[in-house]
Amino acid sequence: MKELSLNVLDITKNSVKAGASLIGISLIEEGNKLTLTITDNGCGMKPEVVETVMNPFYTTRTTRKVGMGIPLLMLAAEQTGGSVTIESRHEEEHPEDHGTVVTATFFTDHIDFTPIGDIVSSIETLIMGSPDIDFTFLHDRKGQRVEMDTRQLREVLGDVPLDTYEVIQWIGQFLREQYDASQP
Repeated sequence: MKELSLNVLDITKNSVKAGASLIGISLIEEGNKLTLTITDNGCGMKPEVVETVMNPFYTTRTTRKVGMGIPLLMLAAEQTGGSVTIESRHEEEHPEDHGTVVTATFFTDHIDFTPIGDIVSSIETLIMGSPDIDFTFLHDRKGQRVEMDTRQLREVLGDVPLDTYEVIQWIGQFLREQYDASQP
């Protein structure tokens, strides 16, 4: 993929399919290292499934026979000298505390580092596509933070759905203003 923001969309769709009600996306930049973490409280995966999701020939989709999301994220991370880890707790074994954490580490000074891209549009798309799911977003750029939590928006909006055109426009503007304010 040409942008990490597209990887975020792809990986987060797995969290949606896993029945998550809360999905967290964080980008933490420290020096020349970028850590992308996607967490969810979905159904989780059993250990044997965690081992197979890194294989491009494994997918739960019925529309095609390969799953490229995790392998493409791994390729993007590993080509910079980074890595990907997946931790998951399946709901059968952990009924009160289940879900998945995907963590990818990238070295941003490597020639093969994939740019983050339009992460704001990715967040907007995720909310539009799954307005009943709560999302948290944090991008810490060397101490300058861009963040949003849809649970806080719901408190203010009441019965107004998150996928309302005006709300999505506001979310995008809210995030872009934070990015503009945190520019050096």
